[in-house]
Amino acid sequence: MSDKAWYVAVGGQQQGPMSRDEVVAGIRNGRFGRDAHVFAQGMSNWLPIAAEAELAGAFGAAPPPPPPAAGAAFRAHEIDYELFGEDMQYVEITLDPGEACIAEAGAFLYMDPGIQMQTIFGDGSGQDQGGFMGKLLSAGKRVLTGESLFMTLFGNGGQSRQKVAFAAPYPGKIVPLDLRQHGGRILCEKDAFLCAAKGIAVGIALNRRLGSGLFGGEGFILQKLEGDGLAFLHSGGTIFNRQLAPGETLRVDTGCLVAFETTVTYDIQMVPGIKTAFFGGEGLFYAALTGPGTIWIQSLPFKRIAKQVLSAIPRNKGEGSALGSLGDLIMGGGNG
Repeated sequence: MSDKAWYVAVGGQQQGPMSRDEVVAGIRNGRFGRDAHVFAQGMSNWLPIAAEAELAGAFGAAPPPPPPAAGAAFRAHEIDYELFGEDMQYVEITLDPGEACIAEAGAFLYMDPGIQMQTIFGDGSGQDQGGFMGKLLSAGKRVLTGESLFMTLFGNGGQSRQKVAFAAPYPGKIVPLDLRQHGGRILCEKDAFLCAAKGIAVGIALNRRLGSGLFGGEGFILQKLEGDGLAFLHSGGTIFNRQLAPGETLRVDTGCLVAFETTVTYDIQMVPGIKTAFFGGEGLFYAALTGPGTIWIQSLPFKRIAKQVLSAIPRNKGEGSALGSLGDLIMGGGNG
């Protein structure tokens, strides 16, 4: 029997250290499901808990997969895409006959004649059950992230390959993510989602840490993307990713965090030092992200762009002269 310390990651929250018996007890009482990940000394990386030989037996026989619901599409469509542009990008998606993609309202740029556009409740992933009211309640959760009740479905109703394009709403980069490479689930800031293959579920994830709910740039609510296909995120400036090793922590400005894998632990911490906090110009709080997992960071959040634009708007009626307000007064600009 192993006496090493185990760590368990569930829904982005890391727990431990704990003994093997404690982990096994957590499996048997339902605290840890098959979607949890584990790590212990001597392991090169985190593993799904059901794939770890010392723990897999606690689950017993694997349950049979549930039968697909009538009309449900649990596999995302396999779309092709191409990115264009540098600072104001757009993505062009090519759909085979019968394929479709979803997008946020207002992202549409252009489409071929064979593309059919349809406004739908929710995301069209096929996981909204319970009839009309079930779909309405599921779509209504999106209001908590500031998004519309509706999304737009673009399907290829023709006999040949057709193209549809979606544009970024402000300067920045579009990042394609294959969710199959990230455990089938990504958490992202509420404005980051742009479009995805049909079959990707776009939901919400309540942030269980009170500190990050009150003081994080994302508030209590994060968007949750689930599925086995392509999704596209957009954010400001340059977007880059960092791969965090188990236990490695990176501190990030709360507004610069774009997305992270669910194995990453996310918390908000206060900037140390009262003078730094109030006079440093960087805000009172930052996000602390602890691996393992990948995180995506943006160099220029939209709020910073908006702040700079607002600060540049002249407060007087005219555009102003090289002498500023005094020049306006001398030249008669203040009397118009």
